[in-house]
Amino acid sequence: MENKVYTYKHPHPSVTVDCVIFGFDGSSLQVLLIERGAEPFKGCWAFPGGFLNMDESAAEGAMRELEEETGLTGAYMEQFHTYSAPDRDPRERVITIAHYALVRTSEVRPGDDASRARWFSLNEVPPLAFDHARILKDALTRLRERIHFHPVAFGLLPKEFTMKELRTLYEAVFCVSFDHRSFGGRMLRTGLLVKVAPASGHKSSVYRFDAEKYEELRRNGIFPEF
Repeated sequence: MENKVYTYKHPHPSVTVDCVIFGFDGSSLQVLLIERGAEPFKGCWAFPGGFLNMDESAAEGAMRELEEETGLTGAYMEQFHTYSAPDRDPRERVITIAHYALVRTSEVRPGDDASRARWFSLNEVPPLAFDHARILKDALTRLRERIHFHPVAFGLLPKEFTMKELRTLYEAVFCVSFDHRSFGGRMLRTGLLVKVAPASGHKSSVYRFDAEKYEELRRNGIFPEF
């Protein structure tokens, strides 16, 4: 990259990206946190994130952080809010652009910070650095909004799953219980769950999400509710 000198006559803030990485362990919704090794908030837990490089967009920076911490590329990710309170970072004026990502925990490969990275269930999240408690709350609100009208939940499940696994995920996200008959019926009525042959000895029906059919419906202006 060509060396450039950036000189401005007015004060300007730094920009970071923070990534709320959600996973699902089969019973509870999880979030990936990093233990900070330096001040400020040394020893506290925070989301993976960092300062934007000069040659990347916010989305590119968030995807870079995701890949560095999980080894994953192509996971579902969405930008959901910008946090700009003047005092949110004690070092200097820092604006952060927050994203959330949905990953299959079985596919995660720990990055260089593996010794400081850990999955926490939502009811066991420790005190967080900076304003990350608010960021987590907002990310969960956005996930709950999206999950009804977009097939984002399937990014947290194995590619083949049982109806019970799908229902358990929804219960973990919304912190409520669903009747298994009505839930299963509603999901099947979307027409987007394909029944597959279960593994040997597996008694429950196994499904996969039909992404191609979903995209076809969207192109035709049909948006199923999940």
